[in-house]
Order: sequence, then C-alpha cells, then structure tokens
Amino acid sequence: MKFRNNILNHAVKLALTTTTAGLFISGSALAADEQAEVTKVNKNVEKIAVVGTRSAPRSIGDSPVPIDIIGGEELGKSGNTDMLELLKGAIPSLNVHSMPISDAASLVRPANLRGLPSDSTLILLNGKRRHRASVIAFLGGGINDGAQGADISVIPSIALKQVEVLRDGAAAQYGSDAIAGVINFVLKDASEGGSFEVRQGQYYEGDGDTTQISGNIGLPFTDNGFANLSFQYKTADATSRSVQRFDAANLIEAGVPDIAPITQIWGAPEVDDDISIFGNVGLELTKNSEFYMFGNYSERDVRGGFYYRNPTTRPGVYGGTIRDVNGTNMRRPGDDNPAGQKLWDDATPTVLVASLDGYDQQINCPLVELQANGAPDQAAIDSLSAANCFAFNQTLPGGFTPNFGGNITDTSLTIGTKGEFTGGMLEGAYYDLSGTVGFNESRYFIYDTVNASLGPDSPRDFSPGKYSQLEKNFNFDLSKGFDFDLAYDVNIAGGLEWHEETFTVTSGDVASFTAGPLTDQGFGIGSNGFPGFKPSDAGEYTRRNYAAYVDIEAPFTEEFLMGLALRYEDYDTFGSTVNYKLMAQYHLTDDLNVRGSISSGFRAPTVGQANVSNVQTNLSSGVLVDSALLPPTNPIAVQLGGTELEPEESQSYTFGAVYTIGEVFLTIDYYNIQVDDRISQSEKIELSQADKDTLEAAGVPNVQSLAQVSFFTNDFDTTTQGIDFVANYATDLLGGSSTFSLAYNWNETEVTRSTDITGPFKVSRLENDLPNHRGTLSWSQQWESFSMFTRANYFGEYQGVHVDYDETAKTADAAITLDAEVTYFLNDSISFSVGAQNLLDQEAEKLDFTVAPNNNWGGKYYETSPYGINGGFYYVKATYTF
Repeated sequence: MKFRNNILNHAVKLALTTTTAGLFISGSALAADEQAEVTKVNKNVEKIAVVGTRSAPRSIGDSPVPIDIIGGEELGKSGNTDMLELLKGAIPSLNVHSMPISDAASLVRPANLRGLPSDSTLILLNGKRRHRASVIAFLGGGINDGAQGADISVIPSIALKQVEVLRDGAAAQYGSDAIAGVINFVLKDASEGGSFEVRQGQYYEGDGDTTQISGNIGLPFTDNGFANLSFQYKTADATSRSVQRFDAANLIEAGVPDIAPITQIWGAPEVDDDISIFGNVGLELTKNSEFYMFGNYSERDVRGGFYYRNPTTRPGVYGGTIRDVNGTNMRRPGDDNPAGQKLWDDATPTVLVASLDGYDQQINCPLVELQANGAPDQAAIDSLSAANCFAFNQTLPGGFTPNFGGNITDTSLTIGTKGEFTGGMLEGAYYDLSGTVGFNESRYFIYDTVNASLGPDSPRDFSPGKYSQLEKNFNFDLSKGFDFDLAYDVNIAGGLEWHEETFTVTSGDVASFTAGPLTDQGFGIGSNGFPGFKPSDAGEYTRRNYAAYVDIEAPFTEEFLMGLALRYEDYDTFGSTVNYKLMAQYHLTDDLNVRGSISSGFRAPTVGQANVSNVQTNLSSGVLVDSALLPPTNPIAVQLGGTELEPEESQSYTFGAVYTIGEVFLTIDYYNIQVDDRISQSEKIELSQADKDTLEAAGVPNVQSLAQVSFFTNDFDTTTQGIDFVANYATDLLGGSSTFSLAYNWNETEVTRSTDITGPFKVSRLENDLPNHRGTLSWSQQWESFSMFTRANYFGEYQGVHVDYDETAKTADAAITLDAEVTYFLNDSISFSVGAQNLLDQEAEKLDFTVAPNNNWGGKYYETSPYGINGGFYYVKATYTF
C-alpha cells in the first residue's frame, strides 16, 4: 500500500505545510530557531497537483504525466508585472513575443506552449475551463496568425496559490484546446492574513515607467469557510526602440513640414488603469459537502503604435490617382488605361486631390505633382483652396501615424458544490457540480487617423466597433474508488459537460465606416488603418456542444499504475469526436520511476474564426497595403481555396523518467505531437480586378484599394517534438538555505504538409521563429534578514523577422539574460526589495541592414526576439504582510 499511502501523506502535507512553506519561499523574516524548523519542514514538502488526474491529488514525482508547479511567491520574484512574462521565466517550453504593431495581438498577447499556438493550450482557473479572449490575433507573427486563446494577463500573481502546468495532451480529460497541454491557475484560499505590495520600475532606457499596487486578504466566511480577495492596479508607459524611417527622413530633407522626429514607434504599448479583482470563496455546508464560488472583474486601456502614412504615397489618402504629363487625363484605382500603356508609363505621380464641388469638377483641380526631391509642389498645394479643391497635404502635410488601442474587459463567475455521497448506491462517491459564465469584450479605438472619404470634415479619432466572447459551461463530475483486489482501489470517474460559445461583432461609430462625399474621387472609406464594422458586419454567432467522459486509474501493483480516459464530444456545427488517453507509471525503485502516455486530441475552430471579417493594414513585401480577412465560406474565399473549418486533430505521446538522488529531484520527458488540419490564417492572396468587382458587389468597403485577402483555413499539418528536463536541489549553504533549479527545453516543429495557401515563408516562420533551445538556472537563497533570487535565462538561435517580410529574415544569435532580486526584512511584516529583469541589459538582435537595405519601417531590432526588444528593467518593491 506504499503508493496509496504516499498520495494520502502528500495531501496531508499540503494542507499542513502550504502556509509555512510559502512563508519560507517568500523569505519572510523569522527567528533563527523558527527558520531552522521551517527549513527542515520545507525539505520534506512535495508539491501537489490536481490537474491531470481525477483521483486524489498527486505529488509531481508520482504523476504519470509531466507537470510543473510554480508557487505564487516564486511568480512574484520578477521585475515584470505581466503574467505571461512571469510564466515565460519559469517555464522554458513557454514562449511569448512582444508583438509591437501587431493589430489586436498587441492588446492581448498570445503565448506558445511547446511551439504550438496560444489556443492549443487549455487554461483553467481552480480546475474549471477559462473562457477565451474576444481578440483574434490577425497579425500573430506567423505561429499565432488567427489564434484566439484566453487572456492570461488579467490574472495577478498575488492572487495565486500556485500554477500547475500539465505538459501533455489532455483533450480526452478536458476537451478542446488541450493539444499542447493545460495551465491551471489555483487561487489562494486562506481565511486569514494577507499582504499589500507597491512596485515601481522602468527600463534602463528611461521609459516604460510601471507602477503596480496589489493586495490580498483572507477573511473568514462564517466559522466554516473563507473569502480570499485580491486586487491589482497597474499603469505602464509606452516604450520606443525605433529609428526614423528612411522615407520620412528624405521628406524632412526635402522641406516637408510637420514630420515627427520618429514617425513610427516600435515598442511596448501604453497601458492605463489596468485593474483586476479576483475573489475565491469556500463554505463547508456539512461534514461531507461544501459550496464554492470564484471569479474576477478586469479592465484595462491599451494604446500602441501603428504604421506611418507617407504624405505622398499612401493610397486613398495622399496617393492613388495619377495624371499624365499634360494634365488632360486622370486615372483612378481600377480604371482601364484608355490611352495605351505608354501614356501611363510617362505619367507623373501626383498627390490625390478632390474637388469639393463634386466628382465632375475633380479634373479641373490644380495638379499637385511630386517634385524630383519627392516632396509635393507646395505652390500647387497652396492654390487648392482658391479652386475649392482639397488634399490632406493641406491639413496634415507631414503625414500621420495612427495609434491603435482598445478597452479590454474580462469577467467570470463560477459557482458550484462538491462533496461525498453518504448513502444509497453512490455512497462514498465524490461529486462536483458547477456552472461557469465568462465574458471578454474588446472595444477598439484608432486615434490620429482620418476617414479620407469625409475630406476636411473627417474626425481624427474613431471607435471602429467591438468583439465580445461569451461562454457558459456546466459540469457534473463523479469519482469513486472500487476494490478490485489490486494494490489499492481503482478510481473510476465520469461526467457530463455542456458548453455554449457566443462571438458577437458590434458595429462602430458612423464616421468609422461611412462612405463620405469624396468616395467617388478615389478617397478611402472608413477610419484609415482599421475601418469600422458596418451594421451589416455586426452579428451574433453561437455554437453549443456537450460531452461525456470516463476516466479510470488502476494500480495493478504498488509499483505499476495505469490510467485510461475516453471522451465523446458533440458539436452542433461539425458533428462529434471521440478522443482517448492512455498513461502509465512504473516505479523501478523507490527513487526511480518511468512514465509515459499516448493520446489523441482535437481543437475545435472557434466561432470567431469561422465568422469574423475585417479590413486591416499590413506590410506586404515591405509595402503598406490594405487586406481583407474574409470568412472561409465567403464566395471569394471559396474561389481562392477556402472551405468550412473543421477541427484540428492530434496524436501525441510522451515518455520520461523521474529520479531522486538525496536532495536532488530530476525529471526528463520526451514528447511528440502530430497535428493535422491545423487552423490558421492563410497567406495574404493578391486580388485580381475580377475579385475586387465581386467583393464590391458584396458590400466590402474600399475594395479598389484592397490589395490582398486572407481567410482561416485547415491547410497544413505539423509534427512537434522535444525534450523537457527539470532538476531541483535544496541544501544549506553560506549560512542560510539554498534552492537550485535547472530547467531545459528542446523543441522542434516541422511542417509535414502544406499548400500554396500556407506559403513558404509562413512555413519558415512556423518552423524557425521560436528558439529550438531554451533553459533557465535559478538560485534562491534565504538568510534570517535577507533573501536573494537570481535566474539565468538561455535563448537559443531563432529566426529574426521584421514586419512579416521574408527579405528581413536571418538567423539571430543565441543569448543569455539575467534576472535578480534582493530582499531585506525590516521586521516580521515589512520587507523591501530591489531587482532587475535582464540585469546586464542584453540587447536584442539588431536589424541587419545588409539583409534588408531598404528598411523603411522604423525598426531597430527584430521583433521576434524571444526576450523582447526593450532591454533591462529595474524596480523597487515594498511589501507589508499581515
């Protein structure tokens, strides 16, 4: 019965020592004798995980699948205040890009576990499915193009007891999205005590000032319960790692006025009034049942940079109409060439000019040619008013750079009851009945731009509309042990789940989508850079599914455990799927065990991916163009290869070992994940004139200015394989207590099938953008009045890419960054910390101008840098614990 007793002992240890161990890890000041006792206890503590099993909680060493557990206190030892960055520092197989100038992906950044997109990792809160964000990453940096995952950034570290990361496919246990693994955020559940923390920091460059105020308090909820409440308030200034664009510098030299010193900003966005409130409530109803409730309210405003609009070439605003050298003919976008190709070859580029008297008078407006130095003819511009003509060079002579932003609101509530049946045929069985509602809304804003078709009457700021995601989930779980005369009881669990997902598109303000009076004179419709959603674009799209599952764990001997999970899931859109998972663990000795699993999985296309449409501005081969994202069933998408989306399907297996040598704890696991029919945004496909005419007839705005279209598609297969290695060691050192941790991940993705819709550069990004090798080495040291934490982060070679342009791509060098924090404990309640992230200010890989000599986008570093582009960040922190 050794195996069973170990599990029970671990559960008891967790209940008895969580508070003490947490105090030790965080380094609260203790008397010397108390410190020694805590150290003694801490060495015997084994971390316990609930994720990955439906039986009793397991220590991570006794789990048949690989699990990482990061304590809430450990997450707090970082200069970064973003949960994504905190997890990236603790989990080498998790990668997060900075995503500057990435449309909505700048508002909710995607994260990649084991090299797969963000929506291939299932997010849980207290073991319950977390709703996904309303943001779809239209410009997702290759690997995340079109991904729609959960918004992890709303979860404050101060609210967390621990984070459990299941690094194994788990669709048979938890349903869709668990192809890469599962991350379970476990909220604090103390009924007393708490902490209050103030943190201030900035980057070495002197920007990105960040202030964070957070707190947690545990309260009794009658004599038999708890109410644990947490909050976090944060503001962060924008950063800039930019140089002046070449075209802007040339225009300044040519004498064009009102051009900013830096016209296009690459850096972190500005974040204002970022507030998150989390609550976790539990109440014992009887000796065998309890009530629980938890949820959150979070909101933030984000504003970041966008692409510069050149005052001589931007189609639909400054350029797009060409006259011949005699000024007698005019060509608008889409017009045939009535006078023969030679005439247009001889044509002189001009500034786009409109007659305020109407289309018929446009030909009579003064001609504003571009001079040899590239600047518009200022005298001609000055003559426009007298002729009642208009060009944006009159009001915005230096061009303009829109700012893209949004207000992100996230809220959820879970209510349930769980316990043990005390009579009847289910006596001794454990049950869990719960309901969850989650909502995420992204209201978009675009500032400092124009609706060119409105001419001089255009406002500068717009609200193009909003996306919202509403999810409802109901679960009923049963679990009971049965005596089949094995080493101990066979645990059989089963349950039912019902899930509803609704994606809503809400139209924007009228000025953001209306076709103004200058439309027929070649001026673009809608807020430039992000045209608003028209009422005809608005809609509500809903999908429902239900599931039934069974989970069996059988200890054939005290040394040998096997588990089997089966799940049937039915969707009202594409039908049903059945998935399985088989896992096993064998203890070769008391100190060494081997483990493995094989499983199938799936990821259902999101309702948003199946129905959303959007017009966005992006760079294509270094040129700024407008492109339309269409639903895959749109006639144009179908004509170009689009089909109704089907679920992704996966096969994965892992094999590993766990070894304990004295105080050294080692795990190593190999994994292989094959995903067929992966869902992603297609390559941008060039539009023919016939395509444009069809789109225009369907009501798509600015069709003639559109250069490309894309759509979501099941278009390629991948195989991802890798190795995770983790080592931990605790000892007494330097007159105090030391803990060392080493974690390493090797990850490699190969695209095994693709078509022209995917494109060779997309394949390269999927295979090479993320580093194949990542590692961390951390050292935590505790003395009576001081503590220290330092971590070295290794990032292997990766593909440096800028503005999603293949000519910028190069192999970037490996790098090491260093994080450190030192804490002084004034007394039992008050501590002060100083620390730095990227302590030695390791610079990101600089853009290689020999690779891309015509860099005209203001960039300084490759945006795919796995450790960001902002450099070193230092901070101070004060903590009050009670």
